[in-house]
Amino acid sequence: MGVPVICCNCPTCLSDDLRDKRLRTSIMIEVGENVIVIDSGPDFRQQMLRENITKLDAILLTHSHKDHTAGLDDVRAYNYFMNQPMDVFANAFTLDSIKNEFQYVFSNNKYPGIPEINLIEIENKPFKINNIEIIPIEVLHYKMPVLGFRIENFTYITDANYISKIETDKLLGSEVVVINALRKKKHLSHFNLNEAIEIINSINPKVAYFTHISHQMGKHADIEKELPDNIFLAYDGLKINV
Repeated sequence: MGVPVICCNCPTCLSDDLRDKRLRTSIMIEVGENVIVIDSGPDFRQQMLRENITKLDAILLTHSHKDHTAGLDDVRAYNYFMNQPMDVFANAFTLDSIKNEFQYVFSNNKYPGIPEINLIEIENKPFKINNIEIIPIEVLHYKMPVLGFRIENFTYITDANYISKIETDKLLGSEVVVINALRKKKHLSHFNLNEAIEIINSINPKVAYFTHISHQMGKHADIEKELPDNIFLAYDGLKINV
């Protein structure tokens, strides 16, 4: 649940704490027998192998940046396991980007063995995956619209630096909120630590986790000492029961 960089010999990069080894941000959500992944970045294959996930019902994409979409090619394994195309849900802009970046997937003359992907356009209004209601939450990543998602009493938002009051109201009543906090210093397109804390305090969920964390945030153990009692840093492999 973080943003990796080439090692710069900083304390975070050199840390022995596994919580400081941060792959690209993604999350897997299980509701009953349904398995949904939000974002499939370059580390998608590694993350799914690590968790031994052999069933995947759908992928939700928050936006089109490569650190959230580059792993889509690896859905071909789930095409094989489940003998069906992978449903990928995203807004129109993101779907257009996917069609452009993965042209070979959508070519009329398909090469044998390419991924089978079923693109499904969503808007900023509730929709369902296998009878699970999903509420999109539109945020801004600088000037780029990005979708967060609420499923029951769980809300997930990444790559945001602004949420309007109308969209923030969708978070109210969430028991668990995961939201991005890139670093301590202010950033152009991401919430920093103080801004993310302010958002969580305004929503007042039972518990919150910060994700999309860069090495510039500092070491996991050090930062958690500075956080309110109901806020934690997320880390790769973290499991949350809601």
